[in-house]
Parts: sequence; structure tokens; C-alpha cells
Amino acid sequence: MQMPRDSFPTDWSPPPVEFLNKSKKASPAGRRPLEDSEKDPPDSDQKVELASLEELFWNMAGPSQQAGTPEISSGGSQCYVNNLDYLLQEKREQALEQEWEQLLQQAHPGLESSVYDDDSEDNREAVLTPEHRMLVEKFSVSLQVISAVHPGETVFLPRRHPKPCFLDVSSLKPHSPLEELFLRSSLPEQLSFLHNGLLSNLYLHAADCPRPLLRWLFQLLTWPPETSSRAFGLLWDLSIDGLFRQPDENMHLWCPSLQEVKEVFRNLGAYNPALYPQGPYQHSSRVLESEASLGWWEPQDPPQEVALDIKLSYIYRFLILCLLVQPTSYTDASILGLMELLCRAGLDVGLRLLPKTDLQQLLLLLLESIQEWPGKLQPLCCALSWVSDHHHNLLALVQFFLDVTPRSRQLRSQLSLVVIARMLGQQESLPLSGEKTQLTLLSQLLSLMRPSSLRQCLRVEPMPSSPGQQSKASAELDHKVCYLCHSLLTLAGVVVSSQDITPDQWGELQLLCMQLDRHISTHIRESPQAMHRTKLKDLATQTYIRWQDLLAHCQPQGQYFSPWKDS
Repeated sequence: MQMPRDSFPTDWSPPPVEFLNKSKKASPAGRRPLEDSEKDPPDSDQKVELASLEELFWNMAGPSQQAGTPEISSGGSQCYVNNLDYLLQEKREQALEQEWEQLLQQAHPGLESSVYDDDSEDNREAVLTPEHRMLVEKFSVSLQVISAVHPGETVFLPRRHPKPCFLDVSSLKPHSPLEELFLRSSLPEQLSFLHNGLLSNLYLHAADCPRPLLRWLFQLLTWPPETSSRAFGLLWDLSIDGLFRQPDENMHLWCPSLQEVKEVFRNLGAYNPALYPQGPYQHSSRVLESEASLGWWEPQDPPQEVALDIKLSYIYRFLILCLLVQPTSYTDASILGLMELLCRAGLDVGLRLLPKTDLQQLLLLLLESIQEWPGKLQPLCCALSWVSDHHHNLLALVQFFLDVTPRSRQLRSQLSLVVIARMLGQQESLPLSGEKTQLTLLSQLLSLMRPSSLRQCLRVEPMPSSPGQQSKASAELDHKVCYLCHSLLTLAGVVVSSQDITPDQWGELQLLCMQLDRHISTHIRESPQAMHRTKLKDLATQTYIRWQDLLAHCQPQGQYFSPWKDS
């Protein structure tokens, strides 16, 4: 067989099959012998072979596919199947069928129900035998799991418009015509000064920046990102510029008070259910009209959660600057109230999956700014333990405080003990401050964390009488018990990891390992129908291994190895 001169032929059709046969055989009907085909040009032979293969393929496809596919010709313009005209025709036929179906349903309303009844009778599940039902229940898997993310609290409610923030100009005296124009302008015009950069020209290099202006910019941090970003940039520049103009030994910076911070959080949509049982306060018609006339609420703003996180980040960063420059700017009482407010805001349901780097750094600075330490440790832990009623939220609150400073380690350990005691109903009876160490107190609480004891505490309502409802209620109660025990056991691990284990505490830690294995690990029975038990079992095993590792690296006192040494 002769090869064409062109190394890249234009026709890529497969060669004839007969070239594999060395002997001469009779060709099928419609096919010429191989010797005759060698005389013809290669291109024509390959085209004939392609046409025969296509004809064979469509004969094997069946009549249904042949009817729905346009005819293929070797030399025509319809050599492709999915042409545009055929697709449009198919679309029109489908639309026509849907119209006829709707008209038929309108003309005969009972026809559709009868069709569905027939389908339901045909697709009705077969009745399982008791043996098959037991087999299905044995290998079924429950969808209830222990969530890795805390449920959160509804702290901030979405606002349709930002709350107007008016500048107090009663004590301000203009020093230039431009400043006089700014002070006499309305709120939208004053915001245009901010957006156009005119306020930087007025106050950035001034000898003394007026306090009402700084307070006004701090309130504007609650506005949409377009305005809050400019307000934060100007507030930061004015504060840094004022610090450089002051001597190093007498640096002073304006810091918002606790009441002003609370007002800013209320402007963001935070509300106290005790103060507002009907929901957040409602705006008057005058306020709503003024809000709508501002025109700064753009529809292309980021989502509510992202915008809220950006505004909170601005507030946290400015408070960090205040604490770095003036660590004594807040009293201990104000610091405790501010930390409670910040921790409550960090538990917002919309902020659960967002990073909290600025919040964690701010909490560390507030801890270091407390003057009466550790006298304020116990009141702070008691206040933070009531920020939420859910155990997983309180666990997330403990994790807000990073384990990087001695004070944060003390707070994490003490707060974990207080939360465990509160969840077990032992906050009043257990002496959390005294001569007993925290490991001794934890051993008393660990014995109450067994699943059977937690089940008695969580069973408030009596079990229903119906067997099906009783089984469902029992499964839900079992999930709640494992969920609570998982959070409590994680907090117990925080207490131990925050301790500097000394040789004299080796026996206390060994007792904790024994209680963990006796009261929790041995009471958990894994089952395919309850994957939450498997997760709790894994946590108990990991905690036990971690505590055993601490025992191995801690040199115990001699009395634990040779109790008859002195005898």
C-alpha cells in the first residue's frame, strides 16, 4: 500500500481492516479487493471506508436513535450530528409538550393525582421482615455528630441603614473659613469633607486636634466600609501625629471610655435581651428619614458578616493603640466590663468562622493592664462564665485567650474550672479559691462528668410513652450528653495543659488519669448508630495519652516509688 507524500494527511480516517490479512479473502458486499484498492488513490479509499464504518455504526444504533438523529452524508453539509437547527427544534418540541401537559392538567384535575397514586403504589417500599429490619438497624449510621464549631450567640442584628453620628460643635471654634464651613455644614456635607480628604488638610498638622472630632470619627467606625475605612485612617493619622508632637515623657492620647465603646457596639446592632425584650430599639421616623437621605449605604457593600468583622477590626485596632500608648487609661472595673463586652461580641453567630486575631491581641493587652492582679482573676472568671449558657460557646470563649503569657495561662485554667463547675451545678458548693490546687479541684469535678451522671442532669422532661418517640428522645438525650461531656473534657485538658506540673503534683495527675479511665472511658460504648460516642471516645483516649506523657516527663517524688523508705 502506497503512503501519501504528505507526512500529515488531511484525512485521519482509520485504514482498512483488511491490511492485517496476508492472504487474499473475499471482500464483503460493497467492498473491493485489496489489490484493487491499492490502485485507487488513498484518499478516496479512506473516505469509502469511513462511510462504511459510519453506516455500520448507525445500523447498530437502533431505530430509536436513527429517528432522533439527522441523516449523515459523506459529502454534504450535515456531516455533524448536533447542529444548531436540530437543537432548536428539540427545544421547541419540549416546550410544546410542557404546554400540552399543563393544558391537560387544567382540563382534568383528577388525572394528575391518579397518576401519582399509581406511581406511589408501584414505588411503595416493600415491607421488611423482622430479620431484615434488625439488620438495617444494626448497620445504620446516625447523622448526629459533635460539631467542631460552636453554635454562637445572636449578638448583632443587621441594620438597614447606619445610625447618624452628629458632630458636637458647641465647644469648637473655627480657625479658618474652610473649618467654619465644615462646622456649619450638615451631616452629609461633613461626610463629603471626609471622603474628599479635606479633613486631613484641616486637622492633620494642627497644633491640637479637637476631642469632639476624634469622638465623631470613632463613632463613624460603625458605618459601611467606604466611610468607616476613611474614618479609621484619619483617626489613626491624627492620633499618631499628636503623639509625635508631644514629649516622650508626657505622651497623652484620647481613648474612648467604656460607655462610648458600648454606644459604638449598640450602633453596630448589638442589644441586650434583658434591656430590650422586644428586640433592639426602634428608630423614629425622623431618624429613618435622615438615614435614608445620607445615601452612603451602597448595595454593593460586602456581606453583613464581613462588613461587621471589618468594623469591629477597626475598633479593636484603635483600642490596641490606646492600651499600648497608655496602659493605665482604664480602671480595673472598666477593663472587666470591656472584656465581658468584647467576649460577648466575639461569640456572635455570624463571626464564628472568621479569624479573631485583633480581638485576641486586645484581650491580652487588657489582661496585662489590670493593676490588682490576681485579685481580679476570680471576679473576671465569674463574669465571663455567664456570657453564654451553651457549654460549647464557653469553650470557644476560653480559647479566645491565647496561651502565651502567665496571666493568660492563669485565666484559661481558672475560667475552665469555673465553666466546668457551672455546667455541673457545683459553682456555689466547690471552693474555687483556697488552699486546694486546681488539679485537686479538677479531680472532684471529673468524677461528676461520667455520662450516666450527665444524663440525670439533662433529663428534665419525662420520656414519652410511645416506643418510637421514646427511642428518638433517648437518642437525642444521648447526643446531648456526649456533646456536653466532650466540651467538659476539653476544658479539663485546658486546665491540665495550663499547669506547670511539678514533682509534688505527680500523684494528683496520676489520680486524674485513673478517674478519666474509670468514670468516662469505660462508660462509653461505641456504636455505628452513634458516631458522637466514637468522637468522645477518641477525645478521652487522646487526653489520657497526653496526661500519661506528662507523667512520663515529670520526675515524681521518692515516696511514690518507695513508700517504705522511711520505715
